[in-house]
Amino acid sequence: MLVGLSTSSVYPESTAHGFAYAAELGYDAVEVMVGIDALSQQVAAVEQLAQHHDVPVCAVHAPCLLFTQAVWGLEPWGKLERSAEMATALGADVVVVHPPFRWQREYARDFVNGIAALEESSGVAFAVENMYPWKATPRKGSTRGMEVYVPGWDPSEENYANTTIDVSHAAIAGSDPVAMAERLGERLRHVHLTDGTGSAKDEHLVPGRGRMEPERLLRHLVRTGFDGHVVLEINTRKAETADDRRADLADSLAFAREHLRPTAV
Repeated sequence: MLVGLSTSSVYPESTAHGFAYAAELGYDAVEVMVGIDALSQQVAAVEQLAQHHDVPVCAVHAPCLLFTQAVWGLEPWGKLERSAEMATALGADVVVVHPPFRWQREYARDFVNGIAALEESSGVAFAVENMYPWKATPRKGSTRGMEVYVPGWDPSEENYANTTIDVSHAAIAGSDPVAMAERLGERLRHVHLTDGTGSAKDEHLVPGRGRMEPERLLRHLVRTGFDGHVVLEINTRKAETADDRRADLADSLAFAREHLRPTAV
């Protein structure tokens, strides 16, 4: 079971810094978030980083966030094809992808079958990630959730062959990640280890600093013989110094190591 570091965990520092932190702190691998950092979009540059730091790439996160909508063009299937090409070139076996937004009607129309076809043609697992309802406040004193993902935010309700559980997203949705993992069974391929308080914000806290008890999920993975990737995807934007960021990344890795030991079950 590889314990990796998402390059998004070091933002606003660069993809290059992500590899450097991973190597320094002893992470097993890196997940590359393809984003606005131009280097993250270049296969050759990422390959050089992996070789220089002797840290492999275990996964590629496709550019499907709101703020990466223009990365690699506007055609969503083309983005996923390029993500698979990058993963193959780097030796990664997983592409992490979010379900479509509701306004992406053409893309969303046959998303489940389209993902299956991409997996067949590329040989790469497209691990669809759990998301969450968006919170809206239509009038004072009233809240409701908006369904913005199609076919839905919970991948356990669809026929995906490979999926990702993100603990922070589960916190927003009020969803138990262990129960979701049980529903997914062998279809769970990838985990974004983080934490949350249940706030409407996508917090991506250092594991153990929220209310989700992510150690429960890690123990479940050990008990069930999970052999996929556990990737730390935390938010360190508020870190005042590089040392503060390094400490958060080190604490996150220590948490994962502690609760993934067979003796911890």
